[in-house]
Amino acid sequence: MKAEGPSESLRLPKDRVGVAIGKKGSVKREIERRTGARLVFDSEEGVVQIFPGEDPLSLLKAREVLRAIGRGFSPEKAFTLLEEDHYLEVIELEDYVGSEKAMVRMRGRVIGEEGRARKTIEELSGARVSVYGKTVALIGTPEQLRRARKAVEMLLGGAEHSTVYRFLERVHAEEDRKEVKG
Repeated sequence: MKAEGPSESLRLPKDRVGVAIGKKGSVKREIERRTGARLVFDSEEGVVQIFPGEDPLSLLKAREVLRAIGRGFSPEKAFTLLEEDHYLEVIELEDYVGSEKAMVRMRGRVIGEEGRARKTIEELSGARVSVYGKTVALIGTPEQLRRARKAVEMLLGGAEHSTVYRFLERVHAEEDRKEVKG
């Protein structure tokens, strides 16, 4: 792939390339339309070349949406990164555990039985959560990310689920009180 001006390459997990392209290229076209960037996929290698549009931020916006899709988010959830004040944060599970067996256990702790832990973290923090491969990815505002990251780190550190939920409920209640006082 020959670059046309300043571009950036991003490697996606091979099983996420199809999601990033979408049926008949629908997701690719939507990313291009909403960011102004131009995308060129190499499905064999799992690499996407991102060419900036007229907006200097187009490359960065497209990259973040693609990174989120690569970390397991649906395109719809990834597009929330185009909203004001929404960011992607990726927690590397390898930073917390050494073995593959421990990693599987930690992923399970964050997901919870039938996805309940992940769902509860989303509801109480306001952030979106995706557990994919060796990562836990979060999308939200800085405040939502702070709460969700703390909850995930507590779980990875061995805290009981009930302790994590109480923490989130307390922080959630404090936020509500701050809003009421305005």
